[in-house]
Amino acid sequence: MKWTKTIKLPATQPALSIKDQLKAWRLPKHLRGTLRQERRVLLNGIYQPTSTILKPGDELTMQFLTTDFEPGQTYLANTTQELPILFENTDLIVINKPKGMKSHPNSPTETETVMNYVEGYLQQTGQHAYMVHRLDGQTTGAMMVAKNPIVVPILNQLLREKRIKRTYMAWVCGAITEEHGVIDLPIGEHPTDSRLRQVNGANALPAQTTWTKVHHVYQNTLVRLDLQTGRTHQIRLHMAAIGHPLVGDDLYNPRSTYTDGLLLHAMSLQIPLPFAHEVHSIGAPLPCSFPRNLRKTIQ
Repeated sequence: MKWTKTIKLPATQPALSIKDQLKAWRLPKHLRGTLRQERRVLLNGIYQPTSTILKPGDELTMQFLTTDFEPGQTYLANTTQELPILFENTDLIVINKPKGMKSHPNSPTETETVMNYVEGYLQQTGQHAYMVHRLDGQTTGAMMVAKNPIVVPILNQLLREKRIKRTYMAWVCGAITEEHGVIDLPIGEHPTDSRLRQVNGANALPAQTTWTKVHHVYQNTLVRLDLQTGRTHQIRLHMAAIGHPLVGDDLYNPRSTYTDGLLLHAMSLQIPLPFAHEVHSIGAPLPCSFPRNLRKTIQ
């Protein structure tokens, strides 16, 4: 399979060399080297040395092959359900994930996950779905999927650099008195259960969550959360660690009496679009399963 990416440089294009422009677009070093060595980067349709300085209005074309990328997971296409699309361009798609749907299959034969449905949608145009990030099964909201392997390492680097902003809404137990705060606790492996994670667990990695109180109803508080890192179960663990576990969290709030599942919603993504000169904000409306207020008896 082949992918061709042609970018028309804007009127504000700085005087960068082809080499530096590819680096500015966050193309991995091995891809930049391959494009140069095999002369698969063209300036206005002609190969030029990568030291050539670019000008506004130039067209830069990159040609990629399957062998340029590590083999990734493939997903069986499922066209029986259309997921709500919040944003789409030539490189990525953002869907509004429903409650109770897994992000990706755990076995090659699974077909009822986000990645299967996006694969089914994209197969109409001969494209495929590529995993970038995931949401827990009970979490709703904005989830990003790549449409080609070129942008996967770019988006991953933007995530590592904290350039992609992820904002969530959650109901937590307890009336929080402070207006905002930062939780900075490393997250690692759970000692006995591979499904779980643990604050300061084995092989812990840094994790930081910023939270802001929206309002509280009786003994529950609605909070807005911004992720500075993206560890598994980060929000759930961090809020439980400060004494305010999420309502409906069967893993880290086992005493919860709420039976309709986890109340966590990925409210928005702010993405610097690959190969573009813009940052796009994408919002996901609250689903019916996410109440705006909670009854006094809910925990």
